[in-house]
Amino acid sequence: MLNLMVMRHGKSDWNAGAGEDHGRPLSHRGVQSAERMGEVVRELGSVPDLVISSTAVRARATAELARITGGWDSRLLLDSDLYGASVEGTFDVISGHGGDCERIMIVGHQPTWSMVVKRLTGATVAMRTAAIADIEISAADWKDIGNAPATLITLLQSRAFLPT
Repeated sequence: MLNLMVMRHGKSDWNAGAGEDHGRPLSHRGVQSAERMGEVVRELGSVPDLVISSTAVRARATAELARITGGWDSRLLLDSDLYGASVEGTFDVISGHGGDCERIMIVGHQPTWSMVVKRLTGATVAMRTAAIADIEISAADWKDIGNAPATLITLLQSRAFLPT
């Protein structure tokens, strides 16, 4: 049994001076959400063995903040193929890096992330910023992702864990 955690990056700062989409940083709220979700994952005992993030600034920052604040000892891998990836491209990245990991988190972008969840589980979910979908996959090897039965175990929306 494998677990895939699909995390959308935190809210980005559209007014920051990066000038292009790939370089857009997190907003203050995006930083808070990424940090809090790192703690939530730890509190739930769901720390991933490996975190694979898009190289976009907002995704990389989300992954790093969640790991640091959550106190995870997970390895972080940046993969440029996750930026703008298709569902199949996302599966290729996961199967290429998964190895013997039992729980992997991918950190990246919409609309692909909700399509990944739908393709694996059949569930239509709102992957809002800093949301995490935890999916259980009935497979022994990441190379079977996309072909094995999968179940959405939990959908964590960051706003549920932040003070109002």
